Formats: sequence, C-alpha cells, structure tokens
Amino acid sequence: MVASGDALLAPSVTRRLIAEFARRPEPARRPASTLDGVTEREREVLTLIARGLSNTEIADHLSVSMATVKTHVGRLLAKLNARDRAQLVIAAYEAGLRP
Repeated sequence: MVASGDALLAPSVTRRLIAEFARRPEPARRPASTLDGVTEREREVLTLIARGLSNTEIADHLSVSMATVKTHVGRLLAKLNARDRAQLVIAAYEAGLRP
C-alpha cells in the first residue's frame, strides 16, 4: 500500500480521526512559528493530508507527480518533527489549517 503511494492508514481510519478532531473544541493555536520554514506548497499538501487525501489523490488534485508529493510529505514530516501522517493531521489542526 505504501509503496503504491497510498496512506499507511486506511482512508476510513483517517476520516474517523479527522472527524474526531473536528468534533473537539477549537484547540489553542500553536504559535505561527510552528509552521515557519514550511513553504506555501507544503501548506497546501498539509491541508490536503488533513482532509484525508492519499498521495495519489494529492498528486491528482495539484497536478504534480507522485514523486513530488512524496518529497513534500517527507519534508513536512522532517520540518514538523512528525512520525507519520496522523501526526501531520494533528499538526495541521493545531496550527489552524482547516480542510
């Protein structure tokens, strides 16, 4: 699944995770500096990840290659010190990015 560019988590699990966070009260916003160093395109990708889109869906949505999406995801993981896509979703919501 990962090798084909899909999310490690099943889309249904990602959607439930997003729905749970959306139900919760607005979290205290992280300082804007949390996303310092994240490019505008990476913010776009992060927002799409927070919507629960797979790498393939992100590539189609942005009209870029799968390799480009994987590069953006890898950079986001490193820049935000995230272990996986679920943590990226959490970081997106905590930073105030709304899908």
